[in-house]
Amino acid sequence: MQILGDRKFVEVPGQKTHELPPLLVRTAPGVKRLDKVMNMANDLIEQEDMIAAFPETTLDTERRKMDLALNLVDQYLGFVRHWQWGDSILEWIRQCEMTFDSRIDLRNILRADVWPHAGRSSFVTLLEDKDVETGGVSIEKAVGMRLTFRQPPPLRCFSNQFLFYLNSTVANTAYSTWAGLTPAPISSLPPERFAIQILDMNLD
Repeated sequence: MQILGDRKFVEVPGQKTHELPPLLVRTAPGVKRLDKVMNMANDLIEQEDMIAAFPETTLDTERRKMDLALNLVDQYLGFVRHWQWGDSILEWIRQCEMTFDSRIDLRNILRADVWPHAGRSSFVTLLEDKDVETGGVSIEKAVGMRLTFRQPPPLRCFSNQFLFYLNSTVANTAYSTWAGLTPAPISSLPPERFAIQILDMNLD
C-alpha cells in the first residue's frame, strides 16, 4: 500500500494502465413533458402559499408566480441531472467490479461486500481524481441522490424547501454515510493506473 500525504493507495500489480469500462451518462434531463413539470411547479406554489399577500397588481403577482415556477423547474431539472449521473456512476461501478473480477491482476483488490458496496466509494474518488468533466454536476452529490432515490420522483412529490435548500444536504449526507461504512483501511485507486472514457448517451 502506497501512502501519499493523508491518502492511502492500493498497490496495483505490474506497470500497465488498465482500461476501465466506459462511463455512459445522460447529460440532458430525461423529462419528456416540460409543460407538465411547469404545471406541477404552479400547483406547488399554490398549495404551499409561496407568494405572500402584497398590495400589488394582478400582473405583478402573476409575474412573480411565473418567475418562481421557472426557478422551481430549474431546481428540479438540476436534481434530475444529478440523479442521472449518480445512476450512471453506480452502474459503472458494477461494470468495474465485473472487470476487476475477470482479471487475475485486479481480482484481489476489491473486497467482497453486499451491494451497493460502501467500499466502492473508491471508484467515486477515482472519478474525482481523474477530474472527470461533469458539466457542473457534483459527483458525490449525484451518487448520494441515486442512493436516496431509486427513481427520480416527479416534481409534485417535493416540497419547495427540498428543492431550494435541502436536496444538497440530503444527497451529501447519504453519500458520506455510505462512504463512511467502508471498512478500514480506506484506500484509493491510483488514478495514473486506470483509464476512463466518458460517453454522453444524449449525443448521436
